[in-house]
Amino acid sequence: MDEHAFALDALHAIDAGCTRDEWIKVGFAALAAGLEIEDVNAWSATAPNYRGEKDVLAAFGRKAPRKVTAGTLFYLAQAAGWKRPRNAAEIKPRPAPAKPLQAPVERPTRAGLSDYARQLWNECRHVSGAALAYLQARNCVVPPEDGDLRWHPELRHPCGYVGPALVALVTHATTREPMSLHRTWIRPDAIKPPEVGDAVRLMLKDHPKQGGVIRLWPDEAVTTGLGVGEGIESCLTLAHLYAPVWSLIDAGNLASFPVLPGVECLVIAVDNDERDTGIKNARACARRWHEAGVRVHTAMPPEKGTDLNDIAKNTKEAA
Repeated sequence: MDEHAFALDALHAIDAGCTRDEWIKVGFAALAAGLEIEDVNAWSATAPNYRGEKDVLAAFGRKAPRKVTAGTLFYLAQAAGWKRPRNAAEIKPRPAPAKPLQAPVERPTRAGLSDYARQLWNECRHVSGAALAYLQARNCVVPPEDGDLRWHPELRHPCGYVGPALVALVTHATTREPMSLHRTWIRPDAIKPPEVGDAVRLMLKDHPKQGGVIRLWPDEAVTTGLGVGEGIESCLTLAHLYAPVWSLIDAGNLASFPVLPGVECLVIAVDNDERDTGIKNARACARRWHEAGVRVHTAMPPEKGTDLNDIAKNTKEAA
């Protein structure tokens, strides 16, 4: 039996007009079952609250929720009244999208920070208050004040919500030139602000990201060794074991992270994501640095769908 058609039949038995949290769970379960994001988009488009391709790409271009597997899809489908087909003839054909989804092309219109970005960065404070409470709640190491992580107590989100946010300066890995700002809306208890939905972390519009890093520790602290990873929280968890650390923002920047002169040891925090994107890109980075004669070590949590900070946060909650 065609496993793709089998999973697709189960997916379309579920109402795509469900709550957003349920929609996220079903979509990631479909991907875990071997379906493509185009299949998830075609299913999503059957709902009256469909927000378009860009929303689908934004929602599923990130780490999957914990404990969402292929079995989740079939469990939810059966709960919706789906019965497992006995043979291929019982599977209803489903139309495919007219063309594959393509992620929006990043077209930065400027070199360096905009006036708004410079003003925002100057308004930000060293880590304290709600930002300090957030990092402590997530069992993160608090970076030094001369690093490129600050916070803003009342930062406006594009959705209109106003609240505290971590603000990180993104600079080019080799030239050190400012490129953008990375913003994370937070709460002191480390629970995601429900007002912002899934868009908790945002880069600045029209600012480049490729080749950028967040220097959580300053260049002066990087002597012979460096720790790197994707997210800020994962890197600040790695800092319990190894510092200084830099955040490379995402898996793409991790894969292309250039070999830096003078660094003799690189430690990589690897995200154990459901689709192995973090693992593959970490391997590409490790291979390039190893071939340059640098000692490379990796740290990765054992459970699928987790990163180092998930482990650290759960350990703190259990204590």
